Parts: sequence; structure tokens; C-alpha cells
Amino acid sequence: MGESVNTAEGGTVGHSERLYVPWWGWPLPLLGGGLLAAEIDMGYPGLRGWLPYVVLIPAVIALMISLGRSRVRVTGGAEPELWLRDAHLPLKFVGDVEVIDKEAKRKALGRDADPAAFVLHRGWVGPVVRVWLTDPDDPTPYWLFSTRNPEKVAALLRRTASKSSE
Repeated sequence: MGESVNTAEGGTVGHSERLYVPWWGWPLPLLGGGLLAAEIDMGYPGLRGWLPYVVLIPAVIALMISLGRSRVRVTGGAEPELWLRDAHLPLKFVGDVEVIDKEAKRKALGRDADPAAFVLHRGWVGPVVRVWLTDPDDPTPYWLFSTRNPEKVAALLRRTASKSSE
């Protein structure tokens, strides 16, 4: 997570993180996949009894890896952008930036949420950042996303957005 890394487009990446599933999130799904495979094996013993293990355990591993593919990235350069997975937001449309701690996250994702908001939430990551949009043509009022470094991301968004609006 370097402070400034060159990208293929010639810009820089001010922040990049992957919201991978931590180690403590893996044992229970793997145990569940193993138990389901054992139950199928008990119902259909014999030569094909190994098949559920070969199919279910790799399927659980693939699911856990796919859950951790989400990436939060703030790029610099001529057109700085906030990237969340495949969605991107030019920072010239960034308004207020709020850091919401894990205790207030429930309200922000629940009763206080706007259904038109763009949300990238991962339950195993505590804090979230809310970015209010200033684009009058965009029906999305704000972006709400999980990040392990909310203060750094918020400061970078505020600093980069103020530079791009000048």
C-alpha cells in the first residue's frame, strides 16, 4: 500500500486495498462444505463418494476468494477517481466525505440509508466511508463503502477532490 504507485494510464494510485476475507472467516464455511460433502457421501457410498469432496471444498474456497475480490482504490493524475470494484467516480463530483465507525454503521446501512445509494459493504470490515456526490445528473446521492483505513481514504478524497475542483 504505497503512497504513490504508477499505473498503466500514467496516473498514480494514492490508496489501494483489497477487502479480503480474514483468516477467521474461513474455517466455518470450510467445515460446512466438508460436512455437506460427508452427508452426501453417507447417502451415496462407494466409488463416487469422493466426488462431493472434490466439488464442494473447491467451490467453498472459490466462493471465499470471490468475496474478497472487492478493491477500494483512489487514483490520481489528470482525472483522479475513486474506484470500488468496477465502478468509478471522478473526484470532481465528490462533496462531503464522512467516516462512519462500526457502531454507527448499522444506522447508515439501515433506517438512515437511501435506496438509491451505491453501497459496497463487507461485514468483516468495521468502518465505512460515505461520499456525498455533487453531480446534478447522477441520481445516486452518495457512495457508502467499507474500508480498513477510513481516515486515510477520507483525507485523500478530500484533498484530491479539492484539487480537482479548482
